[in-house]
Amino acid sequence: MRKIKASLKVTKNNMTPPPIRYTIIPKHPEAHLFEVTCVVVDPDPAGQRFTLPAWIPGSYLIREFARNVTSIRATSRGKSLRITKLDKQTWQCAPTTTPVTVVMEVYGHDLSVRGAHLDTTHAFFNGTSVFLRVLGQEHLPCEVDIRPARGARYRRWQVATAMRRGYAKPYGFGTYVAKDYDELTDHPVEIGTFTLARFKAAVVPHDIAITGRHGADLARLCKDLKRLCEWHIEFFGRPAPMDRYVFLVTALGEGYAGLEHRASTALLCSRDDLPQAGTKEITDGYRGFLGLCSHEYFHTWNVKRIKPAAFVPYDLERENYTSLLWAMEGITSYYDDLALVRCGLISHAAYTELLGRAITNHLRTLGRLKQTVADASWDAWIKYYRQDENSPNALVSYYLKGSLVALCLDLLIREQTKGRKSLDDVMRALWERHGRTGAGIPEDGIERLAEELSGLRLKGFFDRALRSTGELPLKTALAYAGIELHVRASTGATDKGGMAGTDTKPRAVLGARTTEDAAGVKLTHVLDGGAAQRAGLSAGDVIVAIDGLRVNAKNLDQRLSTHPMGGSAALHYFRRDELCSATLPVLAAPLDTSYLIIAKSPPSVAKRRAAWLGSLEGT
Repeated sequence: MRKIKASLKVTKNNMTPPPIRYTIIPKHPEAHLFEVTCVVVDPDPAGQRFTLPAWIPGSYLIREFARNVTSIRATSRGKSLRITKLDKQTWQCAPTTTPVTVVMEVYGHDLSVRGAHLDTTHAFFNGTSVFLRVLGQEHLPCEVDIRPARGARYRRWQVATAMRRGYAKPYGFGTYVAKDYDELTDHPVEIGTFTLARFKAAVVPHDIAITGRHGADLARLCKDLKRLCEWHIEFFGRPAPMDRYVFLVTALGEGYAGLEHRASTALLCSRDDLPQAGTKEITDGYRGFLGLCSHEYFHTWNVKRIKPAAFVPYDLERENYTSLLWAMEGITSYYDDLALVRCGLISHAAYTELLGRAITNHLRTLGRLKQTVADASWDAWIKYYRQDENSPNALVSYYLKGSLVALCLDLLIREQTKGRKSLDDVMRALWERHGRTGAGIPEDGIERLAEELSGLRLKGFFDRALRSTGELPLKTALAYAGIELHVRASTGATDKGGMAGTDTKPRAVLGARTTEDAAGVKLTHVLDGGAAQRAGLSAGDVIVAIDGLRVNAKNLDQRLSTHPMGGSAALHYFRRDELCSATLPVLAAPLDTSYLIIAKSPPSVAKRRAAWLGSLEGT
């Protein structure tokens, strides 16, 4: 690494500019405060400007990370230098031709995958939350010195990141390097006493760093992730686009989140979702965790390198609009569980159960009848990440509907080309033409590429699937693979779908989403056309009685079930601090719960299904 550093020096015979140098210290863990220093050797003589990103790629919401800056100061050659704030996220230093040092104090108490978090148990940060961007010098190489917190309680802390090491030892504090600011901010960092496990997938070293108390069977986790990661690498073709990969996992009592990066992912999970020692079966929780890992790993290709033109390059100061999130997130959501069955971690039956649950969630999203998935992609900045009490009635998920669009497109291409082509071919072509080259995808690029590779006219499909609110041809698509799609009414609040129901008796439903409240049952969302909306109820209302009898979350369904369908019930509820009454119509649960059946099929259909899902039935 000495040669690398020497090559960055400015001499009379070598005009290579010096790197931007950062230092980050978990200075006051008990107060959640990082100290972050940025040194610019060759500042803009007119007054160097600095900015902190407003959002982080992969999470499409303006988060205004600069709000966490609690103090900032600048010096040059040891003397104080005036620094002025120009807008919510930009600062400018007074003109100087000598090196500038800017020191920030950053508050980090966001326990998520998107920001920065620091306490006495660990530190985690994304570069977009803590590293200033030096305007005009974003292309320069960066060095970051990651230093330990002071005190005996932190002596066992280590560092986990996919960033390349400079003078740091493996998992140690010291200098790390990046070729530019974009790379610097695409390598999250975990610091603490994490559990570390390692494996190789297609010769690429992979680390798993788990923060938080857990009892995970690390050997099994490595074995399963190796199998999964190798499938992804082989799917797109060797060599893998990274030299090393890191899973940064935070295990909590309850949690589920992930954010992709070019050579790593930050994950939140429930500790009970990790594989437990002595347990051989794949539980629902562990299956969900593997699906999350699969999703973020597929992003290594799709969205981190295969990008919409609107993301090339990212503009981190403002919204970057694209209608292609249905593909970036939706196609990824299609392949995350598909990879589990294709690599043999789950069976065909387990996969169809997951697919049935996904279709159920889609059918229960009434917003699918109002918002197209292309519009959902475009409006992610103001709607998807800012959901409110009306969102189920107004929004559709580009993750969920996008995955079902991908399913229909895949099976349509397979059927109409007699199995010669599939969505797999489209994804591999996207990788070769856009991922490897860095060329952004035009807004209609995926549609044109799908037509080119398949030889089919697909405009009608895309118009319906992406730019209308019409229902997707799921039943027809699945029939090609010998899978029957069925819908039924929900059997209760815990019914996720995916399996045939056992209760054929119609069930009365409130037509609202609720939560427990000390006084009764609180409405969080009132669904269009449901009984609650017809009775005039609103989100925030607290139902306290039906027919004069007190209700709670446990007995609400039972109280409703005593009334005949088409009848009514007397309702009492609080709106704010006022007691109100209403007549609630008794309505049956809608047919919004899906399950799939793998039908007895002739050999030709079974062969199609095997070509799609993989011939092995898995475990």
